[in-house]
Amino acid sequence: MVELKHYAEKPQFQKREIQSVFFGGGTPSLAPASLFAEVLDTLASSFTLADNIEITLEANPGASEAGRFKAYREAGINRLSIGVQSFDDDELKWLERIHSADEAEKAYHMARDAGFDNINLDLMYALPHQSLDEWFVSLEKGIALNPEHLSCYQLTVEPHTALHVTHKKQKLALPDEDLALQFFWQTRERLAKAGYAAYEISNFSKEGKHCRHNCGYWLYDDYIGIGAGAAGKWDTQDGGVMRYSNIRAPQSYMDAVLDGGKAVNSQEELSHQEAMGEAVWLGLRQSQGIDLAWFSQRFGRPLQEVYPVLMQQWLNQDKLVQTGVKTGGNLRLTPAGLSLADDIAASFLL
Repeated sequence: MVELKHYAEKPQFQKREIQSVFFGGGTPSLAPASLFAEVLDTLASSFTLADNIEITLEANPGASEAGRFKAYREAGINRLSIGVQSFDDDELKWLERIHSADEAEKAYHMARDAGFDNINLDLMYALPHQSLDEWFVSLEKGIALNPEHLSCYQLTVEPHTALHVTHKKQKLALPDEDLALQFFWQTRERLAKAGYAAYEISNFSKEGKHCRHNCGYWLYDDYIGIGAGAAGKWDTQDGGVMRYSNIRAPQSYMDAVLDGGKAVNSQEELSHQEAMGEAVWLGLRQSQGIDLAWFSQRFGRPLQEVYPVLMQQWLNQDKLVQTGVKTGGNLRLTPAGLSLADDIAASFLL
């Protein structure tokens, strides 16, 4: 609460309307509902909240957390994101998840019974030795539950993780590039037939059920990160961006907040040029792409003027498509470009 009040007093956040709140990272569903109610009360007294604010809680499907869903709903949470990952027990064991496929399904129904009408399920594909047929068993079970939103991610081996250490010791049998693309495209095709639009590379929703928190991130909106290890960002007056990340160790974090109201571990200021590249990098993840009029207004220059060579390169290769006039319309990835989304987006950061 101390950190929330600290940022509420900062000029860049005063008179700003909060559109979404996201309780995530670690396992927040282990916390009691009373804690979330207290945080939301502090938020309401410190900021202006949108009438239709979206308040998401990441939840573990384990039975102990699922039993708390009703209390979470009464505390003010109106959207759940349930970390199912798979409906195959063997895959869940490999992923070191503590829940079973049956518990995941029960957790979903308990959330519905508790009054949640906006639920996301996280699923993961392209696991070691996983076939397309095996993945589609999990995907079909997720679709059959009829959630409002599905996040479907390809397993990636990130540096400095336990999985990365395992992979270095003994190479995991991950799918090759061709098979990975089959996972990607067939997943999108199946979800589209089921009524889930791909509004971002890994996120699919029914009409009107995009995750507002995620959309704000890809649209380069400002956000405040509260808690150990949290990160925040805001635009600066010169067109750049200020970013920070908090101390990760809980006790050190709490000591710092109680001492000075905040617990920043690192802070970085991006120049106007760097912020433009990051905005493109994030914006191209959206199916709608980048609103060119927004870019011109936000940065004071048309995107085409900032990146003439890069844009022409990807346009000529049919990896990007531009619609509209010079400062109108959108710049987005083509179907051919989606397969190279990371490389294309990253090229604007160089």
